[in-house]
Amino acid sequence: MSRPDPVGAASRRAAMRLLDAVLRKGLPLEAALDGAARDLDRADDRAFAHAIAAETLRRLSDLDILIDSATRNRLADDSKARAVLRIALVQVLAMRTPPHAAIATVLPLVEGGPKRLVHGVFGALMRSEAKLPESPSLPALVEERWRSAWGAETAEAAARLLAVQPPLDLIFASERPPEMEGISLLPRHLRVTGRTAVADLAGYGEGRWWVQDVAASVPARLLGAGQGRVALDLCAAPGGKTMQLAAAGFDVTALDVSKSRLARLSENLERTGLNAEILVADLMKWEPKAPADAILLDAPCSATGIFRRHPDVLHRVRPRAIAELAQGQRSMLARAAAWLKPGGSLIYSVCSLEPEEGEAVADAFLAERGDFELDPVRAEEVPSEMAPKAGRIRLLPGTFEAEGGCDGFFVARFRRIS
Repeated sequence: MSRPDPVGAASRRAAMRLLDAVLRKGLPLEAALDGAARDLDRADDRAFAHAIAAETLRRLSDLDILIDSATRNRLADDSKARAVLRIALVQVLAMRTPPHAAIATVLPLVEGGPKRLVHGVFGALMRSEAKLPESPSLPALVEERWRSAWGAETAEAAARLLAVQPPLDLIFASERPPEMEGISLLPRHLRVTGRTAVADLAGYGEGRWWVQDVAASVPARLLGAGQGRVALDLCAAPGGKTMQLAAAGFDVTALDVSKSRLARLSENLERTGLNAEILVADLMKWEPKAPADAILLDAPCSATGIFRRHPDVLHRVRPRAIAELAQGQRSMLARAAAWLKPGGSLIYSVCSLEPEEGEAVADAFLAERGDFELDPVRAEEVPSEMAPKAGRIRLLPGTFEAEGGCDGFFVARFRRIS
């Protein structure tokens, strides 16, 4: 008869399932959470399982270096022993869990397996006072890719930011109220200092703002004032850009294939009192009734630019996927371009740090479309930290680093000339 699990073991088991879903199956961390945490009833336990998995993914390369330093024969990457040791070590070395609690709650996860090995390796590392580096090591392939594209300084900044909890950015429908404290990086923006539940912040119930990374707020800003003009927000969920466009005075239609993610947009529109038409549809099959004055395509991408919040992208996104996503963006951009009035503006953006998805897609679009031209972003439209290069915005790790950083983004603005 097996012994009952100690208190806390269930959340560690869920964390191990989450890591398996990301590292072996290639699933996004958020998408895998419900299945991995199916045995957990308490929200706190689910959140803790998620936190363990996310922190393990941030520190994976360095955790494995420690494990390998304490084993005579290298453990297989997908072995249960390695998975359990990663979870135990990250709790002690990065999450301030007492060693006895960390090991006691993971040993049941190797029932029928090498418990003595796990206990021995963990004990040896604790006795040697093992530590993780202040800045996590990026996965080797990711570091090589980003060093090649953007240089060593950017790769090093990415590693530093990976160790820091991302800040909370608020975007305001109108002018930011002076009584709220924080750092303002752009008009109608506030970076909140400290950690407070979102719903407890001033102005939440009144719908004065919504949460949106400062980088993600740039694409909609580049369309200017709406003045009743018609705008399409394609791939709109979770909806921050839709609300920006509505607040700027556009007549907005928000389109996305995900009904569940658009439900969140509906809730935020109701809370903020903003208006937009919401459509659940695939833009590759949908057709508008009339051409638009402005179109914003924040295209599906590798999402490597949001690695701070979603460290799973560092481990599951491969070059083949990046190439496929870039091809999809080219197809979406070509389709969306047909829906724009002459003289209208088209914004293409991706939260990616891969030049194949940003710069290369924009270049290909202009090469293929004689009826469009680049509408260069002017230096005075954005802060100096976001200075455009060749008329386009490329936000890299290191942008606003002293203020807490921002997501990686690419933004290009085009004008239809005929």
